[in-house]
Amino acid sequence: MRVFIAEKPELAKAIVEGLGGGSRKGGYIECGADAVTWCFGHMLQLLDPEEYDARYERWSFDTLPFSFIPWKKRPSDDKHEQLGVIVSLLKRARSVVHAGDPDPEGQLLVDEVLEHAGYTGPVQRLLINDNNVAVVKRSLATMRDNRDFAGLSAAAEARAVGDQLYGYNLTRAYTLAARAAGYDGTLSVGRVQTPILGLVVRRCRANAGHTKAFYFVVRGSFRFGDLEFTARYQIGRDDPTDEKGRLNEQAFAEAVAADAAGKPAVVADTQTVKKTAAPPLPYNLLKLQTDASRKFGLKPDAVKDITQALREKHKLITYNRSDCEYLSEEQHPDAPGVLAAIAATAPVLAAACGKANPALKSRAFNSAKVSAHHAIIPTQTAGDLEALTDAERKIYLLIARAYLAQFWSPHLFDQTTVVLDAGGRRFACRANVTTAAGWRVLYRNDDGNEDLQGDDEDLSSDLRPLTKGQGGACTTATADRQETKPPPLYTIATLLSDLTRVAKYVRDDQLRAALIAKDAGKEGEHGGIGTPATRDTILATLFQRGLLAEEGKTVISTAAGNDLYDALPDDARFPDLTAVWHGQQQEIEAGRLTVHSFINDLMGHVGAEVARVREKGMSMNVKVHSCPKCSKPLRRRKSDKGVFWGCTGYPECTVTYQDANGEPALNQKPSPYKCPSCKSPLVRKSSSQKKGFFWSCLGYPDCKCSYPDASGKPVLARKPKPKTKG
Repeated sequence: MRVFIAEKPELAKAIVEGLGGGSRKGGYIECGADAVTWCFGHMLQLLDPEEYDARYERWSFDTLPFSFIPWKKRPSDDKHEQLGVIVSLLKRARSVVHAGDPDPEGQLLVDEVLEHAGYTGPVQRLLINDNNVAVVKRSLATMRDNRDFAGLSAAAEARAVGDQLYGYNLTRAYTLAARAAGYDGTLSVGRVQTPILGLVVRRCRANAGHTKAFYFVVRGSFRFGDLEFTARYQIGRDDPTDEKGRLNEQAFAEAVAADAAGKPAVVADTQTVKKTAAPPLPYNLLKLQTDASRKFGLKPDAVKDITQALREKHKLITYNRSDCEYLSEEQHPDAPGVLAAIAATAPVLAAACGKANPALKSRAFNSAKVSAHHAIIPTQTAGDLEALTDAERKIYLLIARAYLAQFWSPHLFDQTTVVLDAGGRRFACRANVTTAAGWRVLYRNDDGNEDLQGDDEDLSSDLRPLTKGQGGACTTATADRQETKPPPLYTIATLLSDLTRVAKYVRDDQLRAALIAKDAGKEGEHGGIGTPATRDTILATLFQRGLLAEEGKTVISTAAGNDLYDALPDDARFPDLTAVWHGQQQEIEAGRLTVHSFINDLMGHVGAEVARVREKGMSMNVKVHSCPKCSKPLRRRKSDKGVFWGCTGYPECTVTYQDANGEPALNQKPSPYKCPSCKSPLVRKSSSQKKGFFWSCLGYPDCKCSYPDASGKPVLARKPKPKTKG
């Protein structure tokens, strides 16, 4: 039996169609002598530290740094059943076809399952980036030996293990140092998330530290017959300007305006060019998250969840975590079916679908630009728009409109550029006049969409009638003082966009070039960090850990985020580490570097950083409450019963205090009631579930007893209720 292992069920279904069909079994499809089964993404996960050794459950510098060579994996909690199906098939297999996605992660995903199952037989590699049957059949005829791709798998393994060891060790080290300074929380450190934090911290500081300056813009109002319009003074080589080429002397700007105002004007040059604007490309996940944030205020992780539901629950869209904006040419014949499904699902778009021309082939249909996945588009499945949630409807309509636009005619416009002379000064302007709206009809209410083309300096006037040498007048001219603006604070949309081109923030020229080269051939990625499938999760973590926050629509760094940034070395604060890792992973792919060598080198760096943090500690911009007993900082802790304050000197010092509006109740009176179990004082606390009061033992965490409250007194006669681990 030959066993095909696909990365996802959708791909398995496409392979079955390419093989000629089959019959469904439990967790696989039988196709004659072949069996086609599937994964649900990664079926295995690296063990957490405490799974190697229970002593790692307690965060302590005594256990840092830790590394696990060889590292181990276990089945993911929710994937035991399907993994069991795959393993049972592999026991009967004479050969295997690896059908993971054609990228490092897709290669590792199936390879690790083969290793987990102990399979050692022959393996062929099937490379498919498009589930179209014609593409699948062609790929089935050109399979290669899986051993040719061992380097891809090794590189992905190195990244996964490296990310875990780097993140776990440094997160614990910085968190422990911060807690020693009285901080209550977790300081996340990661190869990707920490440079993202750095982007926001630096932008906030640049915004706050901006020094106001002024520059001047000279504009003239012109009349040529019945035609009135404005034009802007064209700065000369010898004019006084700032570093950005803007006029910076008020007297000069006012002199220019005075020279032109009320003077005759002549058209020095005019040129009209016919322009064509193609529709925006279909969405990848990042562009979809960006537009959803800009238009609807939806968070990136919410958009990913919404698209997951649209794909898996409603079957209305294709693979949703794609980083590609293109479609294969083999998908073009599907257009009538997809357009019909859009019209049936979304009646609001039915008329537009009726005006679409399925024969048109936009620039989106380019097989050479399709990566591991194609763009996110609607499927040929019709649904009920009213059965979707409001957010699901909004996202589906965005995806549907972007696909629909590919089958509307191009937007055509005339672009006229005019150069004018007035009073010895030169002015210029440009105007666009639509000659055929085309696909822009679908986007007419979409102000601010960066994908829309053809609106550069679009004046309302039609300048096409002007001719060279034609005379007119500059009726007025003004020198307007403009204030320089600080770098704008990030929004979710602009931050997501910047993550695709963080290479510009890498300080080393060679590393910057390497990071840009990493994305060669990828549309929309120019030296990015993270992936479309992970960026939203990383951002959510930074918000959840209190390192970033939203202020209105802007993203800002918190006091804790600033403190962590200041404590980190530069290679963590900037994207340089990702560039370094990329170069090392290329060496691993080529077989010139082993995974173990990479991990050993990394752990040398991690160990040195842990030692530095342990020795120097860190300062936190937080109010520190000292323990009255041992003078070490108190830290706010959470238990299943609520919050309390405990000494960081634990277990040597076991002092605890009630929480009073985020502060330790240091003046709490000693309780006359003692815990029958350990004889420590009892303290009355409010339940976190707002279910009244209870009495807790101050011997916690050594004593985990609590007692009900009755009219302000503990009910000691009843059997104490043991606390769960807090």
